[in-house]
Amino acid sequence: MTKSPAQGPLAKLLGALPPGVRLVVGGTVVLGASSYIFLALAGHSLDTAQVAGVSVLWTVVMSVGYGLFSPVELELTRLVAARDVVGHGPLPAVRRVLVLTLGVLAAVLLVIGLAARPIADRLFGGDIGLVYGLGGALVGLALSSVVRGALAGLGNFKAYGSQLAVDGGLRIALGALVPVLGLHSALAFSLILVIAPLAASVIGLRSVLGDRRGGAVPSWREVTRGLGLLTGSTLLAQLMVNAAVVNVRLLSPSSTALVAALLNAVVLARVPLFAYAAIQASLVSALSGATAAGDHREFRKVLTRTSAIVVLMCAAAGLPTIVLGPWLIQVLFKAQPVLGPVDFLWLVLGTLCYMLATVFGQALMALGRHHRQLFSWLAGTVVMVAVTLMPGDIATRVEVGYLAGAAVSAAAMLWSLFRSLPEQPGVSGEERPAVAGQRPAGALRSS
Repeated sequence: MTKSPAQGPLAKLLGALPPGVRLVVGGTVVLGASSYIFLALAGHSLDTAQVAGVSVLWTVVMSVGYGLFSPVELELTRLVAARDVVGHGPLPAVRRVLVLTLGVLAAVLLVIGLAARPIADRLFGGDIGLVYGLGGALVGLALSSVVRGALAGLGNFKAYGSQLAVDGGLRIALGALVPVLGLHSALAFSLILVIAPLAASVIGLRSVLGDRRGGAVPSWREVTRGLGLLTGSTLLAQLMVNAAVVNVRLLSPSSTALVAALLNAVVLARVPLFAYAAIQASLVSALSGATAAGDHREFRKVLTRTSAIVVLMCAAAGLPTIVLGPWLIQVLFKAQPVLGPVDFLWLVLGTLCYMLATVFGQALMALGRHHRQLFSWLAGTVVMVAVTLMPGDIATRVEVGYLAGAAVSAAAMLWSLFRSLPEQPGVSGEERPAVAGQRPAGALRSS
């Protein structure tokens, strides 16, 4: 009997992913593509100095902003998913997290306001308008993170994916419109980073506000403790994944060709991370829902399947990168021939370990073991620094340091998971008695 298309290998692969991934993939692709298109449009519309300012602005927003507000999305996803599985509404948790997020945002904006002139001079070539753009972009990122966290916790991945797609689509459309209107201004491009996320958030906000179910309000201690530890983990993780290029710059400032080539190599080796972005929100939602329901069997199944998918993604992208990477960075980026296949091997293996550490860390977060996640990233960071400072070829030291640090972090988190999960799996959703208003762990809402 011939298998139907729905039973093919691709469908089986997608079926093994956490619920909601397929609804998020499209939005993730659009948002990811908008990064390159937005910067390309700026490059064709602005002079060299303005392009440099917009590029720095983008980098600061994506690094510092992500480090500050990505934990908001992940922690709110965990809180809302845990409440949703027992029939409680999202709004009490959303209000608490929103107040805390606005407090952090206000503190950051105050620092930016007080240091506006030095920031403009050091980062943006004296353009004070880009400092205002930076503040506005952080506002957009903070509020959109709250909305996405609530949507992911509710399992509403249709709205979540739509929000990502609209955000990316607006960046592209408005970026193309700016030169058409004759606005050859870096400030105009910076304002796109404010308008796009805020406008996109309206899509999901209606769904969140429409859920009027009540429930207990989470304590301030629960919210602040989780967010504080998760922010520390995120910042350490960002340090680890971006450290190789910075370390070469610090240890050997004159090695400009190596710095440039290594940056290009890291970009290629980290391609699977873009695909993982489509999995992350649904993974946290599914794991948190399974934890709240006491369904350890479902928890293990989602974790095992996601880990297997990550390994397959890294193998599929990594093997060609190891073989073709040295040639590709010369063709695509005009890099000097200073790296070979072994360099790419260390970077690819480091990315694999880093992604597994991220998966295991989010599993620990779903179990409420934020402190163990933070300790694991800290242990990996210490190992990375120690290996990097050893004698030997500088490129090998930073590459193997990245691999060693990520491997130690992943191993520490896996060990913590074994200690945190009961030996005997809990009952499955099918075996668990129904509770009034309760949604099965991992269930998906499409609207």
